[in-house]
Amino acid sequence: MSENRFYITTPIYYPSDKLHIGHAYTTTVADALARWHKFTGKDVYFLTGSDEHGQKIQRIAKEKNVTPKEYVDDIVATFTNLWQRLNIEYDDFVRTTDRRHYLAVQEVFRRIYEKGDIYKSTYQGWYCTPCESFWVETKLEDGNCPDCDRKVELVEEESYFFKLSKYADRLLKHIEDHPEFIQPESRRKEMINFIKSGLDDLCVSRTTFDWGIPVPIDDKHVIYVWFDALTNYLTGVGFPNNQEMLDKWWPADIHLVGKEIMRFHTIIWPIILFALDQPLPTTVFGHGWLLSDSDKMSKSKGNVVDPHALIDEFGVDPIRYFLLREISFGQDGNFNRRALIERTNADLANDLGNLLNRTLAMLNKYFDGVIPSPSGSESIDNQLIQLAGDTVTKLSAQINGLAVNEGLATVWQLVSRANKYIDECAPWVLAKEEATKGRLGTVMYNLFETQRIVTLLIKSFLPETGERIWQQLGISDSIATQTLKHTQWGGLQPGTITQKGDPIFPRIEIDTEQVSKIEPVKQTSEPKPKTNINENVIGIEDFSRVKLVVGKIIEAEKMQDADKLLKLQVDVGSGTRQIVAGIAKHYNPADLPGKNILIVANLKPAKLRGELSEGMLLAASTKDGKLELVSVSDKITPGSLVK
Repeated sequence: MSENRFYITTPIYYPSDKLHIGHAYTTTVADALARWHKFTGKDVYFLTGSDEHGQKIQRIAKEKNVTPKEYVDDIVATFTNLWQRLNIEYDDFVRTTDRRHYLAVQEVFRRIYEKGDIYKSTYQGWYCTPCESFWVETKLEDGNCPDCDRKVELVEEESYFFKLSKYADRLLKHIEDHPEFIQPESRRKEMINFIKSGLDDLCVSRTTFDWGIPVPIDDKHVIYVWFDALTNYLTGVGFPNNQEMLDKWWPADIHLVGKEIMRFHTIIWPIILFALDQPLPTTVFGHGWLLSDSDKMSKSKGNVVDPHALIDEFGVDPIRYFLLREISFGQDGNFNRRALIERTNADLANDLGNLLNRTLAMLNKYFDGVIPSPSGSESIDNQLIQLAGDTVTKLSAQINGLAVNEGLATVWQLVSRANKYIDECAPWVLAKEEATKGRLGTVMYNLFETQRIVTLLIKSFLPETGERIWQQLGISDSIATQTLKHTQWGGLQPGTITQKGDPIFPRIEIDTEQVSKIEPVKQTSEPKPKTNINENVIGIEDFSRVKLVVGKIIEAEKMQDADKLLKLQVDVGSGTRQIVAGIAKHYNPADLPGKNILIVANLKPAKLRGELSEGMLLAASTKDGKLELVSVSDKITPGSLVK
């Protein structure tokens, strides 16, 4: 397997209905990873598709009085339309109704049967039609499917069985020898426990319906839908007829899947590959669910979020950015309109968009829109240049570790630093004197070179934004030709004529009607507790002794051997302070950079677990003990006094 290629897949989605924002999340992450690896210079193959067979599809089609193929054709068309709107650049789209896939699945079945790992018997047990999964009674939960909690059906029919149990020990050894195979670690432990509880041979054919691929040795049977679907990862890279393509791309570097289908991808699929004498994928990553206001999305609950409506309202890149930045990859994430609007305003409009608008306006005013030549550098310039280089290195490591949200937080630290650099260098002051015109040119060059590098770093995640900023920067080379090596400092040519355009991210104003849409108010009959305002009264002189200031979090990291503590680097206007805070149980470090918080600035410094803490942040506590930082608008600059 070449280190200079990257093969990534999404699950192939089931066309029982149109896709929602949760499906968009999986595919957007995969697209961003594929684009990034292409940006680093690798040969990339990105596969997605649709899983179209099974009893559930046949029943839905019958209810709608159409053929199963007519039904799935209409639904799958909505899949490809959504991917086009989200700027998803896949290399192949496998439909399980494709002739090439039909032949690939039959060949997989035939080879495993001829090896003696598939045999005919009778199946009697429980079947979950929505999940298309078989269950023994001991695995049911209150008589329902343990995956979806819906009713199962008792079925009895002649079937072919695949010898999963034969390969259980081999699979356990592979998992133990290759900890990267199942990620994150929590999913790995779940799958190990499932295997150790005992694997039953898998029923891999059905006779009670006919919407599927016929068993090649017995056309009275159709092949089990998951056996059929998993094979798509081989179909997409040429199996069984294009050996050259298969040799180039297989095994996959990463199968990206939802946590609810990990069992199929980390138990059934690798055992199929063992039986075929094919190598296993490097990593199966089971990401969390995208929840709707903390509740799992479900059509029956009426909380499914339509990505088309979001794109119509907000545009593509704000949706992509929210999905990639807001959610810690591997954990469940929450989606709501308020969070989307706040994230868009704070990061895209206030930080990134405002940086471009401010600098282009100043460049037009001071240099007629032409990038000047830098002349010498000062310590503050070197700090910015160093951070740009460090950002490239850190982001690369984070993306390789699948920490996409942390990677974007890293880039935004550079964006925030560039905004601060403007305030520190004060170009409007430098422009007043002819003697400081050279210094002004250096400052403006550094700002635009930083933005060139930022644009290259975000183009894999926000492709439209990358194109729009690149155009306004006026760089003649196409952004599509730029790779990671072009992120070295000094690539921006003096004399480049910028092209100021409309703001790339206008701020979203929230009116009363929008707020009501975002977060409905829940009525309660419980009386609110009364507060005795005379408790622990202090005088104004006492309060005046406490110096409260606004601070912007620049960096945040967990402290070793301290589960409750985070170490923060906070910009307080006059410099950066380190604050150790007991908020690790309530905040992911990657979500904190960029937040404007309130701190007690004149608290006596103290050492906590060997680390100096130079202040205390303010946080409010809910009834259930959840802490929330007291924050203020991004319009308030770090160091501002709270009175």
